[in-house]
Amino acid sequence: MSTEYGPGRGTAPRRHFLPPVLRAPLEARTWREFGYVLLGLPIGVVLFSYSLVMLVTGLGMLVTFLGAPILAATLASARGFGVMERARARLLLGMDIGSPAPVRAKKGGLLAWTGALLRSGESWRNLLYALVRFPWAVFSFVVGVTFWATGWGVLTFPLWQWAYRDANGGRIVLFHDTWGTTVDPGVPLQTALVCALGLVLVIATPYVLRGLTAVDRLMVGALLGPSRLESRVSELESDRGVVVDTAAADLRRIERDLHDGAQARLVALAMDLGLAKEKLTQDPEAAARMVDEAHGEVKTALQELRDLARGIHPAVLTDRGLDAALSSLAARCTVPVKVEVDLPERPAPAIEGIAYFTVSELLQNISKHSRARTATADVWQSQDRLLIQVSDDGVGGADTAGGSGLSGLADRLGAVDGVLVVDSPQGGPTRITAELPWRE
Repeated sequence: MSTEYGPGRGTAPRRHFLPPVLRAPLEARTWREFGYVLLGLPIGVVLFSYSLVMLVTGLGMLVTFLGAPILAATLASARGFGVMERARARLLLGMDIGSPAPVRAKKGGLLAWTGALLRSGESWRNLLYALVRFPWAVFSFVVGVTFWATGWGVLTFPLWQWAYRDANGGRIVLFHDTWGTTVDPGVPLQTALVCALGLVLVIATPYVLRGLTAVDRLMVGALLGPSRLESRVSELESDRGVVVDTAAADLRRIERDLHDGAQARLVALAMDLGLAKEKLTQDPEAAARMVDEAHGEVKTALQELRDLARGIHPAVLTDRGLDAALSSLAARCTVPVKVEVDLPERPAPAIEGIAYFTVSELLQNISKHSRARTATADVWQSQDRLLIQVSDDGVGGADTAGGSGLSGLADRLGAVDGVLVVDSPQGGPTRITAELPWRE
């Protein structure tokens, strides 16, 4: 049977006849990194000269009203240079760097924008990049070009040696006269040694370039990327919004359950008891039947209140921990569930509660949608993380997309730096793994 390769048919495995060391000088990555090093010097000269002149001018003019606007213009220019450098790193180094947060002034106007720029940490880091990048650009340009030109020049020695043969009486001076390095092209061994030296330099050049661009990657990531602190603050603000929305949704659910369940039953119970009271003297038997029915309604209302309290925070979880609480959940599930809890100690109370409600939500999904015959719920600790895995042999097809309950559950876990991973192919089985921090 033949195998076709092409769009939509898979990809044929690429066969390389050269070892990786010999392929490295010819790879596209090496040429892109060499291009990055070459462009680094002229760009570094422009950025350094402009930024230094503007910075010195702005600092010198701070005694006048022009100093702050000049500094703000310098920082704005540095941010523009940062956009260009991120694009260059993305194109030639394959770095995917997010843009820093835009400068936002609390009030409109030039003065507010100037103050926001001067307070912007990203802007100052971009300016610092323009200043410290220049000496490194000079060093990397000299080293990179020297290795590249010397390596390829010496490797191709037999192709150009004829042009200099007459100048030195049949000998060619390589590198520098003071080294005393001369080669007689008429001696094959000397020519072979020169070519071997060139091959060594050519092979070493890609790794030298990778070392040079590794420093560039560090500088670009540290000085031109988004601030870790501000990214974390933004993430926490987003998580806070999720927590607030989740709490509001839980309050609405509790209010709805109280209004439509226990409250409605208690209102009906009060009415039945009132009617029974009126019939007590006229028709004692009917009143007794109504009291008996009211007694049944009281039991039902109490059960609904217990279920509601269990949905808020079950007492068994507080008293006995996850093992007993999850066993209680499994007993109420319509699908047989095997529970395994292996924890050396109890996690933080908030994490324990989230773990309980995560398993509760997943078991409810199994009862409603999976058509499974059996299910398992495993909980264990791995270093400083609490891991939960709920599996079933149902029809599969569970997905966190489309605003499903799993999507909301993933958002809740994300609010505490948790992760939800769903593995549920069509036809099953389904395996859902949740990961939570052991402590808050």
